[in-house]
Amino acid sequence: MKEYFSNIYTALVTIFIGMKVTLKHLFVPSVTIQYPDVKPELPERERNRLYVNMDDCIGCDQCARACPVNCIQIETTKALPTEDLGKTSNGKKKALWVTGFTIDLAKCCYCQLCVFPCPTECIYMTDVYEFSEYQRSNLIYDFVTLTPEERQQKRDNLEKFNAEKEAEKLKAASEAKPKTETEPKKDQPKE
Repeated sequence: MKEYFSNIYTALVTIFIGMKVTLKHLFVPSVTIQYPDVKPELPERERNRLYVNMDDCIGCDQCARACPVNCIQIETTKALPTEDLGKTSNGKKKALWVTGFTIDLAKCCYCQLCVFPCPTECIYMTDVYEFSEYQRSNLIYDFVTLTPEERQQKRDNLEKFNAEKEAEKLKAASEAKPKTETEPKKDQPKE
């Protein structure tokens, strides 16, 4: 019988302790935010999703080399001498077409090491932190503004230009070779 009343006493004490905590917070204004509707205020230097401003990218590959997990892939094609790619926002002249710039955010460790070496400051962390996906392949972001046809066209133009240049070199070399063979050598005595 003593154990029976002891159990009742223990139950009542624990209920009162729990109710004390509840009553203490009952009259205090709540600090809960309604998350999907109200976004939390983030710290000033938070690290979230990366973004690349392709108008300022010169294809220097500094960010890809600085990345510790190799989540940045950059592919460039040299511009033809007749093409003017313009300048970046800080005045740096562009010399390369960026035909591929992907960031695999599934691999990214959000260390921000890729941001600091960029000479044109075109890659930076945004305040977007909600970008979950059902498929991993959807976390590979392609930042290039060129269409796939334009990318291939830039590659083909460069190959064609290089082939023409090589053909000119071969032609110039073959024209110069016969002239040297027909001239008599000065070091040899005439017979």
